[in-house]
Amino acid sequence: MINTRLSVAIHILALIAIEPNLSSNQIADSVTTNPVVIRRISSDLKKAGLLTSRAGVTGSSLTKNPKEITLLDIYKAINLERELFSIHEKPNPNCLVGKNIQKTLDVTFEGVQKSMENELEHNTLQEVIDHLST
Repeated sequence: MINTRLSVAIHILALIAIEPNLSSNQIADSVTTNPVVIRRISSDLKKAGLLTSRAGVTGSSLTKNPKEITLLDIYKAINLERELFSIHEKPNPNCLVGKNIQKTLDVTFEGVQKSMENELEHNTLQEVIDHLST
């Protein structure tokens, strides 16, 4: 299963877009996770330039309008230099499958990665927020 960091990051940003003065504890209550998880993902979102906060002030705010933040922006913020799929290391080079599996799956996995990224690029945080009330 692919990890939940993307959905948690989208959850965080949607909450902050709606109510920017929430603490990490309050966001964690909504996500039902530990506040440390929220702070770590929020830190990645800040490094990517999607969130900002001020020392001594509770809450964060978005650096852009939610219409301008794509789900791909969020994905890249929390998955820096990680691939969706990875291939097991050191398959047996003396096996017909083992010696060819890596290059064979690389092509397929790269296509899947690109398709997913294209889909995320065409969806915005605002669209997620709009669907919350339906």
